[in-house]
Amino acid sequence: MPATAPGDGAQALQIARSGSQPPRQGPAENFTGEVRVDPLFQAKAPARASGAAVTFEPGARSAWHSHPLGQVLYVTEGVGRVQRWGDPVEEIREGDVVWIPPGQKHWHGASPNSRMRHIAVTEQLDGKGVDWMEKVSDAQYGAPATRQPATAAAPARLGVGADGQPTTAQRLFGDISPKMVELTDGVLFGDIWERPQLSKRDRSLVTVSALIAMNRPDQLRGHFARARENGVTREELIESITHLAFYAGWPSAVTALGVAKEVFESK
Repeated sequence: MPATAPGDGAQALQIARSGSQPPRQGPAENFTGEVRVDPLFQAKAPARASGAAVTFEPGARSAWHSHPLGQVLYVTEGVGRVQRWGDPVEEIREGDVVWIPPGQKHWHGASPNSRMRHIAVTEQLDGKGVDWMEKVSDAQYGAPATRQPATAAAPARLGVGADGQPTTAQRLFGDISPKMVELTDGVLFGDIWERPQLSKRDRSLVTVSALIAMNRPDQLRGHFARARENGVTREELIESITHLAFYAGWPSAVTALGVAKEVFESK
């Protein structure tokens, strides 16, 4: 099909400049806690998809609801939760993409200790994109959250991930100690870091605090980066170092600050 030239009845491009679409609070009848909705785009016929950036402060969540044509969520910040009716609560975090099938009752929101921001893209059916239901109870929200690994399959070979690339342990230890690779991948990262009793964010804070106190700069480099991936903010890490200076000693805190500066400046 030939392109339509200007003046041939073509619609002009439309650019919504940053700041031109004022945010709004998520209505109390549909949300629990502090929720900010930033409109991105509305459906324009014949298209029927609309989009918004939604920011949930810690503990905030939507009510139960469904979408007649489904919805896509792309997590851009923090750690959150999502649940389909009848399924366990799932942890979601930055970079995750969630597809909610049409007509499925569900909710989504932040984790108790971290804000979460996602972009929601929703299609409308006969002008309607959502059916709201009852609020999510504290008991439902507080259920243990799980996080399924990217693939349920175990590594095909020791030290090799499902993507065919060397695992974290393999990169650290190489071939010098296959048993350490096995224990690190299978027990530490495969079990301990996946247990639902603490979120990965909280595990990162515990790990980083211990390494600061023990003055372990080599291990801190990797765990500062991992903590940022797990939703810990730069400000929280710096405050942890400052706080621990009075308990773990000034030299340990100074060392940790030097590592933090190196890691933050490399990003």
